[in-house]
Amino acid sequence: MNLSFYTASVGAWQQQERLNVHGNNIANVNNYGFRAKRPVFSDLMYDFIAGAQADELPRGTGAYMVSADTDFSPTGFADTGRAMDYGIEGEGFFALWDPATGDYSYSRDGSFTMSQFMLRGEDGQEEAHWYLSDGLGRFVMSRNGQLVEVDPEHLDAELPVGIFDFVNTNGMQSLSENRFVPVEKNGQLRVGRGKLVQGVLEQSNVDLANELTKVIESQRSFTYALKMIQTSDEIETTVNDLRR
Repeated sequence: MNLSFYTASVGAWQQQERLNVHGNNIANVNNYGFRAKRPVFSDLMYDFIAGAQADELPRGTGAYMVSADTDFSPTGFADTGRAMDYGIEGEGFFALWDPATGDYSYSRDGSFTMSQFMLRGEDGQEEAHWYLSDGLGRFVMSRNGQLVEVDPEHLDAELPVGIFDFVNTNGMQSLSENRFVPVEKNGQLRVGRGKLVQGVLEQSNVDLANELTKVIESQRSFTYALKMIQTSDEIETTVNDLRR
């Protein structure tokens, strides 16, 4: 089969992947703290790509989406009036600790609440303490790397919520609930330079007009790729008929 068929089929497949990225961005346009994804493509002139049948498509068969990079550019705030809502003005993340796994993750979503955590006292008895959390079993870390304790009698008090950052944020791995974890190239954790703002939540940085434009581009590119597949198939059919 001629190379144009492979080029068109890879093109249709990868435009579908691109469409999924933009569709997910649009679905999260009103999700506080959401960071938009940007599809990144690379040509197959020098690279191979695994096909649907676990084969490798040859070099020169179009382009494929190598990653969906996260856009960490800042955006505006929504004033909520809740004392336990926080936003970051500038760069940085909130650090979340999961006591079930001991893992840390990082987020721009500062929609917090208070959760109970049991600690063993000096007398060996467990005592209940209230700490700032994301409401999903993870606790927010303070500026000194400790849990942020909340006084139920003074909920309006500003808490020492920590802001943390990395030398390079490109390529951070995305998790659920608008969370991220660093990879090796992100470097060591450091204190963030952003400013903590209480009573607000950072809005999604999705540009709806831009995303809709990209969706139309993806749909048209997908259509053109399918037409190319059809034309390629017709050429092969004609050649085979001439051989008979």
